Amino acid sequence: MKSKLLLFYSAIVLSLASCIQNDIPDPTPPPVVTPPTPYSVVEDFESSSKTAYALDSIQLTTGKWTFNDALIGNLATDAKDGAKSVRLRTGYLAMDFDVMNLNTLYIKHAKFGNDANSTWQLLMSTDGGKTYTQLGSTINETGTVLVTDSFKVTTTAKVRFEIKKTGTTRINLDDITFKGTGDSGIIIGGTDTNPVDTTGTGSVTPGRGTPTAGADAPPVSGDNSNLLMGNPSGAQATVVTPENYLIDQHYYIESYSMSRAEPNWVSWHLDASNFTGAVTRQDNFAAFNGLPTGWYQVQNNSYTGSGFDRGHNCPSGDRTSSTDANSATFLMTNMIPQAPQNNQQTWENLESYLRTQVLSGNEVYIIMGSYGSGGVGSASSNVVTTINGGKVNVPSNVWKVAVILPTGNGDLSRVTSSTRVIAVNTPNINSINSDWKQYIVTVRDIETATGYNLLSALPQAVQDAIETKKDSGN
Repeated sequence: MKSKLLLFYSAIVLSLASCIQNDIPDPTPPPVVTPPTPYSVVEDFESSSKTAYALDSIQLTTGKWTFNDALIGNLATDAKDGAKSVRLRTGYLAMDFDVMNLNTLYIKHAKFGNDANSTWQLLMSTDGGKTYTQLGSTINETGTVLVTDSFKVTTTAKVRFEIKKTGTTRINLDDITFKGTGDSGIIIGGTDTNPVDTTGTGSVTPGRGTPTAGADAPPVSGDNSNLLMGNPSGAQATVVTPENYLIDQHYYIESYSMSRAEPNWVSWHLDASNFTGAVTRQDNFAAFNGLPTGWYQVQNNSYTGSGFDRGHNCPSGDRTSSTDANSATFLMTNMIPQAPQNNQQTWENLESYLRTQVLSGNEVYIIMGSYGSGGVGSASSNVVTTINGGKVNVPSNVWKVAVILPTGNGDLSRVTSSTRVIAVNTPNINSINSDWKQYIVTVRDIETATGYNLLSALPQAVQDAIETKKDSGN
């Protein structure tokens, strides 16, 4: 009888233990799934010019477009939203790039001047432009005032479009808008590599001094100034601190290391006035001859055969408002030896994403830097610590911090605990993932790795809030 009771009580105890165990909450929080963010990218045709109808491929804000029997018009008789629009005669206007995750395409259109009514079709390709099918109905152009038509896209594949004239008279097209969710895949401002920056040329080009500060250069202080968010390392323009030497290149400001022969960090402000497309990529890499006497000057060809790109800190694509602005980004004191895949894919994608944020009504304060020694380029799978006969350090990590604000005034006072800040830290290797979102960290993580005090101009309470949050990437 006792044994039966013991078995009975044991079963009750085990049952209770099982219930108690099942009621203990799981201490591991469920993963946070952040939904993709909607995007809206507009090609307004304001960033370039094409004055003839001859066939040509033109670099615009969103990428390259092929104009066949089409030009960019700016006459009083051109229907336009702004200063320019496309004038299409009997040919076509086609994208030379793809867009991803697209939901709807919007096109503003009208007939040109007193031309007779006409028609056109929108064609879509899902195979990189090899074949096209018509999307939507043929459009009848009857009015001289711009109207907007929308075209629903149901495919999840990468797509590109061609607008084809089916009549014999002229029409105007403007403000082609891509709306979708997630990553658009559009590189705003064009690629920052052309197509690669790996080797340079075999000959040395003349060096240049400090760029001329044009009207398009950010102000020296206050709103929109390059160093508004603070001097991360307390750099000074004195030879007493050769490893933390402050250089003001007007279109960006940097801390330079004499022994590493590269920037520690570069800081700049980005708004829509900085990448207007007034000039194309200059590709005029040159030594900076404004360094103190006796310092080694990295030449335009110093990276030759190294397997590393001449990787911009302040990108060419962020400074297309003038020749002076763009040329400033090609000084070798703005470069680091950067693994080609890191430079041409991961970093390019991040740069384009930030320009997209600007086109969505924001301005961005950006700080980019590098640290450590030892990267892997395209020449071999070995870790390389220096190039150029040991004169130029190859960093192990490349990082960036971006403070995103709605366009406005009083920027420092507008940064709050809820302001969006993106911090990214990537290994300088050629096998890197092209998705920069895989390398999102916190600002504090970068501060720990570098010893810098980032965003030091902000109140400490604000720093503590925004520097410890990890952005979702959307």
